[in-house]
Amino acid sequence: MRKRNDGRIKTSVNLYEKRMALLFFLPTFELRYYNNNHKTENMENRSLVTIANHSKERILYLLEMAREFEKKPNRHLLDEKIVATLFFEPSTRTRLSFETAANRLGAKVIGFTDPKVTSSSKGETLKDTIMMVSNYADIIVMRHYLEGAARYASEIAPVPIVNAGDGANQHPSQTMLDLYSIYKTQGTLENLNIYLVGDLKYGRTVHSLLMAMRHFNPTFHFIAPEELKMPEEYKLYCKEHNIKYIEHTDFTEETIADADILYMTRVQRERFTDLMEYERVKDVYILRNKMLEHTRPNLRILHPLPRVNEIAYDVDNNEKAYYFQQAQNGLYAREAILCDVLGITLDEVKADTER
Repeated sequence: MRKRNDGRIKTSVNLYEKRMALLFFLPTFELRYYNNNHKTENMENRSLVTIANHSKERILYLLEMAREFEKKPNRHLLDEKIVATLFFEPSTRTRLSFETAANRLGAKVIGFTDPKVTSSSKGETLKDTIMMVSNYADIIVMRHYLEGAARYASEIAPVPIVNAGDGANQHPSQTMLDLYSIYKTQGTLENLNIYLVGDLKYGRTVHSLLMAMRHFNPTFHFIAPEELKMPEEYKLYCKEHNIKYIEHTDFTEETIADADILYMTRVQRERFTDLMEYERVKDVYILRNKMLEHTRPNLRILHPLPRVNEIAYDVDNNEKAYYFQQAQNGLYAREAILCDVLGITLDEVKADTER
């Protein structure tokens, strides 16, 4: 086995390649040749596909940019730019916050929210869709059900790609707003106890957050039933990067007593092929207000949303609940992402703030 540059483990002919071959009608050997040898000028573009390649300095740079946008969300930094949002999977917060970010920055937005109304329903491949949309837009924000689709798109598109979620793999823009929320509530990203609860197998947000936090000496607690535990490849990633983690199956007041961040996730029905398995685990962990009585004063509860029933409604009025503010922070983080990917610097943003 060999390690891919996004931190995941790759075999000689892995699942990613087989899925790509199926979707894009490429022979597996041809796709492998493409992955290993295809190099174009586009490889130098500023696409955001994974958080794994971001340095500590890069992350802090983007968080500072997000803070500038919180001071002044409405700008004209992207006047005359066109942002395409291609959502092959359902989305509310991610799509709306990206589109709001683009509009507040002066850009125009095109795109779709349902692939059934596009030529993909007629059999058009993702490659052809990406190449076509690249003719119309300066940047593409894409969500896709297939793991690795964003990376593939970034390697063929002449414009930057922002990964808005690719299957159960990564969700880097969510991670940036998560990091911004953690920093705002804790005053630091360093040395925190972060508890990840629920669907750690299919939850792309927890996978990206784990990778981003490798720079900040966290201690992770993985709380999940056996069926939804953190995949081995991410535990291997922790070991390779000296990230401390502890695994739990119980979810009690005592378990979460030392948490700084409690990151709840829903059990994702759409990822299950066996609905009986989903029914067994969907109600396994529910956070109730009473469980928070003896937690740390600085604890904040995050959730990428939507929630189903994993956070009881009586938690919403607790001062430790931060998930709605977290969603608001998505606007500022995604303004920073759009500007950064399109080459707008922090100095330019600061200069614009002072006008």
